[in-house]
Amino acid sequence: MMLPTIQLSRDLVLVGGGHAHALLLRMWGMRPLAGVRVTLINPGPTAPYSGMLPGYLAGHYARNELDIDLVKLSRFAGVRLIMAPAEAINLERRTITVTGRGEIGYDVASIDIGIHAEMPDIMGFSEYAIGAKPLEKFANRWAKFLENVDAGHVDPDVAVIGGGVAGSEIALAMAHALRKVVSCPRIRVIEAGPHIIGRTRGAERFVLTAMAEHGVQPITGVGVKRIMKDSVVLEDGQHIPSQLTVGAAGAFAYGWLANSGLPLTDTGFIQVSETLQVEGQTALFAVGDCAHLHASPRPKAGVFAVRSAPVLYRNLRSALSGGNMVPFRPQKDYLKLISLGGKSAIAEKWGLALSSPVLWRWKDRIDQKFMDKFMVLPVMPKPKLPSEVALDAIPDVTLCGGCGSKVGPRTLSAVLQNLPRSGRMDVLMGPGDDAAVLQLGDTKQVVTTDHLRGFTEDFGLMARIATVHALGDIWAMGAKPQGALLSVTLPRMTVALQARSMSEILREVGSVLADIGAEIIGGHSSMGSELVIGLTITGLLDGSPVSHVGAKPGDVLILTRPIGSGTILAAEMRGEAQGDHVRDVLQEMAKPQGATAKILRSASAMSDVTGFGLAGHLMGICRASEVAAQIDLGAVPLYEGALSLAEAGYRSTIYSENAAAAPVLGAGCARGALLHDPQTSGGMLATIDANEVHRVLQSLQMVGHSAKVIGRIVDGPASITAS
Repeated sequence: MMLPTIQLSRDLVLVGGGHAHALLLRMWGMRPLAGVRVTLINPGPTAPYSGMLPGYLAGHYARNELDIDLVKLSRFAGVRLIMAPAEAINLERRTITVTGRGEIGYDVASIDIGIHAEMPDIMGFSEYAIGAKPLEKFANRWAKFLENVDAGHVDPDVAVIGGGVAGSEIALAMAHALRKVVSCPRIRVIEAGPHIIGRTRGAERFVLTAMAEHGVQPITGVGVKRIMKDSVVLEDGQHIPSQLTVGAAGAFAYGWLANSGLPLTDTGFIQVSETLQVEGQTALFAVGDCAHLHASPRPKAGVFAVRSAPVLYRNLRSALSGGNMVPFRPQKDYLKLISLGGKSAIAEKWGLALSSPVLWRWKDRIDQKFMDKFMVLPVMPKPKLPSEVALDAIPDVTLCGGCGSKVGPRTLSAVLQNLPRSGRMDVLMGPGDDAAVLQLGDTKQVVTTDHLRGFTEDFGLMARIATVHALGDIWAMGAKPQGALLSVTLPRMTVALQARSMSEILREVGSVLADIGAEIIGGHSSMGSELVIGLTITGLLDGSPVSHVGAKPGDVLILTRPIGSGTILAAEMRGEAQGDHVRDVLQEMAKPQGATAKILRSASAMSDVTGFGLAGHLMGICRASEVAAQIDLGAVPLYEGALSLAEAGYRSTIYSENAAAAPVLGAGCARGALLHDPQTSGGMLATIDANEVHRVLQSLQMVGHSAKVIGRIVDGPASITAS
């Protein structure tokens, strides 16, 4: 009996990974709306929690404790994550333009991009200063500054432009941290107004006392005229020494909103109604600091973003399904917990203030409770399995995507032995190498095909990786790419979503091919249960192909990319891989390798490392060339995070079959297990004459690519030994 399925019919696009959107995704994962494809667009794999920034600056928290891992959260919520910044919106076409990715269409969208604290109107700010937001950029700059002060490379002079709660917290936190590495840090807070705190006057006495204890100098009643490399020039002519100048003088809207056609305030914030819909736009919402609630304006504070999340969740569902909207009613005042550098804080509300170390512990518990929502995601019930299954059926195994889902090497080799051969003279090379080689008159043409089961819901990125992956066989044989037939299977979706999805895929495939002088010449499309992208590619050979045959004793083995992508992607499917590690792998997999392959054209043998793992592809060279190989296990480059995941027992679907097909003597450890890890869009594995290795490595470095020497070819029967 066929079970009913619901096709995708609406696109919900979330722009920005702010607090409201993060909470929304958590709620969506627990109760999604069937038929909706959700896309999150964010510059990176994480979203920092601003409430813990002062604690991080002071040294109370590690850097990673600030971050909401959007990769894990998106996997939990069933959301596709596009890791690039938005730069424009077209209200008429309902599209979001993403840097380097083109337009992403939406039916309903929500914007939660936060604010920045950059102050380009101050002369020299862009060159020599940094805003306290975006937080990630500032946090990284602070870590480097603290390291340089500790090493004695720079003086501990800091200037914070802007007082208020934000500037005061930042200054006190930095003073607390600097006093651990130098005896007398010099930190100034420059506030143009008459008071260092302003509206939060009840807390000012406690803040000024804390500043005096930490050696922080408040400067009020004067503005900044200019920022120089090592100083800040005030409007009254004072020169304030500064090796780190931080802008915290207000909340500023991102510039791209100004040209968006959205209804904005005089200061550039998006005007929204009480239902959080952008004024005049029924299908567009905005929340968090980038939004201005027209009916009941509130200051820029994370508490309002957090409390708006349930209302946003309900109203987005209503916009997508035809339900009723509910209003967001923010409270008139809220409790402010202000950090004082050390583990002490102020509580302020209704103009009344109290200071105590107990309050810092209270603030810490509140912040940790918020972050725990994303560190430990709810365990959702799995679909029920049949009460009876056939012998050898394994119903509860997650099938990997990409090359991790390939048919095993021994199975494939066995069936290929029975493949009928016609004996055609124009088929120079058939199954067994990276690609087939055909003789067409005086021309040699290389032909290969490769299909990948989707491992990311970002269709554009998946298309780019699939293209680079398929081109690997052409490049590995020393050919120049020519034309490509594209085959796409989309998940079941409406005509409108089909058009959007195919546009994303074709745009990225076409871009990769155009950059190397090739093009799409045809293909096929269909719908199925999941995304599959495949390409059949032709290439032209100038001379003889670089094949698996030709490796000789004394040759040096070099590898042009790290391994471990299969392990990281397998862990990511289970919500266990770190978001920044996943991002790094995906970015590397999407990089073309044509320039690398051209430099390696002089290799005696070569293969791209894909589904059968490094050991499997090396064994293929050894068997074809009738030689043995020795690997320096410690020299094999690994993707960051791969080793710890391998040590924790994570393996890709095809791992066991890869290990059985290409055993490696002396590799009985987690690092050795990664030799059998299937790679998608992996690096080039080449055997190079020992006299040529230095020149080859230098040439690769000159064009911005790298390679590692990982072993050598020796006499003996086809085998691999690790040391």
